[in-house]
Amino acid sequence: MAIKRDDLTIQHPEHLHEQSDGSTRKQCALERAAELREKIKEYLAEKDQIQTGFDLVNEYAAARSKILDVLGASDEDWSNWKWQLRNRIDNEEMLSHFVELTDKEREEISEVSQSLRWALSPYYMALVMCDKPHGSVWMQSIPSKLEVTDTHGSEDPMAESWTSPAPGVTRRYPDRMIINVTNRCAMFCRHCQRRRNIGAKDADKSRAVLEAAVQYVRDNEEIRDVLITGGDALLLSDKTLDWLLGELDSIPHVEIKRIGTRTPVTLPQRITPELCAILEKHPPIYINTQFNSPLEITPEAKEACDRLVKAGVVLGNQAVLLRGINNHPNVMKKLNQGLLRLRVRPYYIFQAKNVKGTTHLIASIDDGLEIMEYLRGYTSGLAVPTYIINAPYGNGKTPIAPNYLLDKKDNHILIRTWENKVIPYETP
Repeated sequence: MAIKRDDLTIQHPEHLHEQSDGSTRKQCALERAAELREKIKEYLAEKDQIQTGFDLVNEYAAARSKILDVLGASDEDWSNWKWQLRNRIDNEEMLSHFVELTDKEREEISEVSQSLRWALSPYYMALVMCDKPHGSVWMQSIPSKLEVTDTHGSEDPMAESWTSPAPGVTRRYPDRMIINVTNRCAMFCRHCQRRRNIGAKDADKSRAVLEAAVQYVRDNEEIRDVLITGGDALLLSDKTLDWLLGELDSIPHVEIKRIGTRTPVTLPQRITPELCAILEKHPPIYINTQFNSPLEITPEAKEACDRLVKAGVVLGNQAVLLRGINNHPNVMKKLNQGLLRLRVRPYYIFQAKNVKGTTHLIASIDDGLEIMEYLRGYTSGLAVPTYIINAPYGNGKTPIAPNYLLDKKDNHILIRTWENKVIPYETP
């Protein structure tokens, strides 16, 4: 599906609307509509085979029931995010109650556990049970031996330790910065860029570290945008989150707050009415989450997103391009279109970083470019995120896109359209 340069043909604007057979404009429009239907035919044939969580409601209900039975828990427990955290599945013995594991798989998971912590919430475990073995949600949550045999990459490819001018702070840009508040997650994603911080136990940053980070913001008046992340920023307590947002609100030059969280995907129970009341107190707040698979789009995820939207939060998605999970144009299109129905705007597709132990999950840049080719024009612009490569060593996000500007001379340019037509364009 890659674009071939020898397919390009130059079309001159003055000839685009000429009809050599003298057909009417309506006939031309009908022929064009038929042509456009043909272009989407392949996707329409495949899209129903790409399941979302809404397609697996019955399977999810059965998985949920089994998990509650094994854990001796109730429906009320399931809805409690703190219960979900306390009961994360984090060893192969517990995992084997819910999915079939071969002796080799058990041995390999046990081996990985000796050096890398892993865990997933009961909620996400139910999604794994709905998926095929080693499917898109399994690969994100359950360890692979490749994580400990992989010698490529770096523990800290973004050099975050070199871009931290104050405790808890990462800064790479002129007017914005990160406050890292915790290492806690409802699920430790196997592709995590900060897996070096997972450690042996959950730990929020101390009040002293958070106060130092806030003071850094106060002392640097060019900072207008603060991203609170982790780990998962929404796993802070309501009280701490309310305090931190209030402190940032009190700084005149801070215009917006952003929160990085995967809880709508891995722990939607965290999005409680109480949390939403806190978020509503501190506008404007932008939340970027990380849906990577259409299977993660579930009724419970929708309910969580609905609550956030009603609280005035602006939602975006930062998908990570992952091999065998979403590195196909039709899968990414189905994902992004599903997100729009949740009122989550696809914002970025990230090229997975070269983190040690994750090479088996890193898709090729060619995959990313192909996806962008088959999003632009083939679906609404709202469903077309920006494809991003994080330049190594903290040098920032770099947008990568297919080449649509082919030539430029003064006010004359040559552009390539989404249909691979080459058209001259002139500005006054």
